[in-house]
Amino acid sequence: MATKSLDNQLQQYWPLLEKAEKQSILTFIKSFIKIKDAPQRLTIEQYNKELDEAEARMDAGEFYTMEEVEEMAKKW
Repeated sequence: MATKSLDNQLQQYWPLLEKAEKQSILTFIKSFIKIKDAPQRLTIEQYNKELDEAEARMDAGEFYTMEEVEEMAKKW
């Protein structure tokens, strides 16, 4: 019932807005849709798998030391 009331209120107020206000509200609404469509949080299993993969890369020597990163940053 509350949703119906909200929809009615939106329909009532929408015509009273100017074009720029409508565009602003539309952009705001779309931001909520993007959030819903965003990938969901990782499960604990996925998170642990990614940690294991990262640790394996580190054990294989696939990382930069702090000194290497500092030298790379100087070239940016």
